[in-house]
This record gives sequence, structure tokens and C-alpha cells, in this order.
Amino acid sequence: MKIKQIADIETAIRIYYQYPEIDNNQIRDLFGKISSSTAARYKKAVRDEQINRNVKTMCIDAVNTAVAYDVWGIDVTDLERRLKKLKSLGFVKKEQVGV
Repeated sequence: MKIKQIADIETAIRIYYQYPEIDNNQIRDLFGKISSSTAARYKKAVRDEQINRNVKTMCIDAVNTAVAYDVWGIDVTDLERRLKKLKSLGFVKKEQVGV
């Protein structure tokens, strides 16, 4: 499955830690401008994996965030390391990050 690149590192990290489950709104924040059908396709892949892992969600329109990141190949540990490096190099101001 081809997945669009994340919009930015800070948003990806914030969504991961802030939302145990994500819906179309968070998916659009994560990937930027995507259609409802694209978001639905992304969620379908996650739902299939949730069934394999026996992971349930509270909301029918949402998917488990941790499973979603796994399915979509988003490595939060790597993103945190990259963000830390960007801060140390002065490319991101520490005050900007709400993480």
C-alpha cells in the first residue's frame, strides 16, 4: 500500500501521543490534504491489521493509533530522534514544539 508522506514531524508525534484512536480529522492533519476515499483506504488497511491483532476501538469511525502508525510505516522513536536533532541544530525552536 502506498502511503503519502507525513505533513510534519511535530504533528505526527503530537497525534501519536494525544489520540489513542484517530479518525479522518487526525489522518488529514497527519498527511495533509487527502480525500475522504484516501483516508478510508488508509483506515481499511489498519482495520484489517486490527482484526489480525484482535485490537478493538471505541469509535466505529476511528482506528487504533499505534496499529495505524505500524501499518503506515511511521516510526515515532525515529521521528523523536530526528526532531531532537533538528532542535539541536537550531532548525526548530524549542518554544514552537508543544510536545
